[in-house]
Amino acid sequence: MKSWTVPDFLLVEDRGAVRVLTMNRPEKRNALNTALTRALLEGLRAADAADTVGAVVLAGAGQGFCAGADLAEFKDLTPEKQHLVEERAELTMQLHLAFSRMAKPVVAAINGAAMGGGAGLAIAGDLAVMAQSAKIGYPETRHGIVAAIVMANLVRQVGRKHAFELVSLGDPIDAERALAMGMVNRVVPDPELIPEAMALAEKLAGVHAPAMKATKQLFHAVADLPLEEALERGREVNQRMRAFGKK
Repeated sequence: MKSWTVPDFLLVEDRGAVRVLTMNRPEKRNALNTALTRALLEGLRAADAADTVGAVVLAGAGQGFCAGADLAEFKDLTPEKQHLVEERAELTMQLHLAFSRMAKPVVAAINGAAMGGGAGLAIAGDLAVMAQSAKIGYPETRHGIVAAIVMANLVRQVGRKHAFELVSLGDPIDAERALAMGMVNRVVPDPELIPEAMALAEKLAGVHAPAMKATKQLFHAVADLPLEEALERGREVNQRMRAFGKK
């Protein structure tokens, strides 16, 4: 078992073939400032590039998973500092895009409140396990802003009616409703959260790597294609997979 910190805001630990990335701003409920956002993006990319890593678990330190964007930074994100606004928006977009671009599967372990951008991270992974006491929500409209970047993934995962309710009213939902909506795969008692997430990640890590990579690539491609094009992409992968040669 090996662990390190990148820098202080992200804890990185290898447990066999599973890399655990833990957002580490517990005093801020792991709110996403620029430093944590950048560290998390780099951490995901590094895990995807590591030959010894087969899957990733994303967790939050302390009582919360992630409170979303750090509102303390908003004072600098003004029209007069447009370059900062653009840089932060680009960084946030790249972080949420990284999950679908990775070859390695990601399991979110939602230990507490996942709000706004934190809710976006919670469902951006391939699988999600949620503690019974946790809540998830998109409260942006309550702050006079919009759940902008996280909206695209939400609509794709839960459907329009549920998604609009979440982003317009801003009411958080509990774990059981998140499960019913299809936002998460499992709801477990709080003490079982990390063991369950690790068990799923270890099973994913045991899948033949080329098959997992092709599965993720095809999954995200066909989700947004018309049926005929999706079937054509599936046919191409079907033909290629004969050469995977599991050993």
